Amino acid sequence: MKSLKCAAYSDGLKIIEVESTFSRGLPGFSIVGLAGASIKESAERVKAALLALNFSFPAQKITINLSPSDLPKSGSHFDLAIALLIALQKSPNLDKIFVFGELGLDGSIKSTANLFSILLFLSTSVSRAKVLVPHEIAQKASMIPNLEIYGVSNLKEAINFFQDDEFASSCVFKNSHPLFQNVIDINGESYVPNQNFELDFSDVLGQSRAKRACLIAAVGMHNIIFEGSPGCGKSMCAKRLVYILPPQSLSEILNTAAYRSLSLQDSEFSAIRVFRAPHHTSTKSSIFGGGSSVAKIGEAALANAGVLFFDEFVHFPKQIIESLREPLEDHKIHISRVNSKITYDTKFLFAAALNPCPCGNLLSQELNCRCSENEIKNYKSRLSEPILDRMDLYLQMEEVSKDDRSDITSKQMSDLVLKAFKFQKMRGQAELNGKLSDADIAKFCLCDDVAKEILNTAVSRYHLSQRAIKKVLKVARSIADLEQSKLIQKAHILEALSFRARS
Repeated sequence: MKSLKCAAYSDGLKIIEVESTFSRGLPGFSIVGLAGASIKESAERVKAALLALNFSFPAQKITINLSPSDLPKSGSHFDLAIALLIALQKSPNLDKIFVFGELGLDGSIKSTANLFSILLFLSTSVSRAKVLVPHEIAQKASMIPNLEIYGVSNLKEAINFFQDDEFASSCVFKNSHPLFQNVIDINGESYVPNQNFELDFSDVLGQSRAKRACLIAAVGMHNIIFEGSPGCGKSMCAKRLVYILPPQSLSEILNTAAYRSLSLQDSEFSAIRVFRAPHHTSTKSSIFGGGSSVAKIGEAALANAGVLFFDEFVHFPKQIIESLREPLEDHKIHISRVNSKITYDTKFLFAAALNPCPCGNLLSQELNCRCSENEIKNYKSRLSEPILDRMDLYLQMEEVSKDDRSDITSKQMSDLVLKAFKFQKMRGQAELNGKLSDADIAKFCLCDDVAKEILNTAVSRYHLSQRAIKKVLKVARSIADLEQSKLIQKAHILEALSFRARS
């Protein structure tokens, strides 16, 4: 029995062993192992490609098994592995390399829509994997760190690759993405800093408190709500958040590109974290993922490690707003369908913008609000207490003034965030402050005696829930990190409390 390695994406990356046996019996060719329709069809493509090379099929029964056999599989990228196992019955060491590619009837090897995403997930799962891919994708695939890429154009070259070591050496592709050449080392791990500030906080005039809130939110990836009159800069601040977030690790960049590739979008590597802003008319399945039979990725998962922004928050359907509870609390989203069950990470910074009332003038000192008390009450009631409780920072924006000036740039804010990020990492913290578990909160969010007293008083006075207490501690931890303080102090707790939503 011979075998080759392949891979499939189903609730995460799965390594697939493509095995072959040649046994006595009536000549035949069968594929087993819960193979989908696209794989069953590969039998005809493989036959045609081998016949194009004048290959003589043995007078035996050929059985191809895709192991593990209890995992449903689909995709035409198994074609090349199946053809090679039939053509190379006597070649050794087939199992030391991953093989991917769809076969044309003339023996040409083609890429598939999801192949690049599989390679990205493979790079985060297997160390220094050797991979044989179609020539058309080899150049791009060679930019993925942790993979050794070889490219071939047709089945004849693929066969020669395993039979001729000199030819195999000529098939290697060595190319590195410029992004991965500019890394910084923090506590033994490599990170890619962002140097692009296309949207700059210097464009936001005034709003010093809003910028302070954005700075704190960026340090810990804290969820934030901007409330204010139309045109005061809510969306401007939210869209600039992504440029000042902490640097991404190599694995975060690869995972982001892989998720984008799953949605058949451009999967170029970028030092800027992802920014997703679905419209309030978007469907629930487009935001959280879904589909009739296959579980497709949604905006919440695509925003992982970046920013998910809901503009005009209260205009989103109630069902969508309430469905945010799971991804905001557990940092995961589970999608179950008949043929697939998938879990995606959702460790994003959630940002939302809303007006204080239907007409937007409630907080204005110059314009009159035209809304009745009932209209304002109904407008506010669209956001339930459980949703507001999951927000780390609730900010009321200042009114626009003719005296507003620019006072800080995104580069300056990014430098402050990077300094705080290094401070977090040097104390051995794996997650950013906004995503800390209960155990990590007890370990890293340590207060001095005065800060504890202030927090206890706030708990009694404002009837804070356990979740709200943890949110205050995590925000205070980020404020302390900006000041390089080992312990959370009184001023840090007071500032964190000042950003709590007022009922």
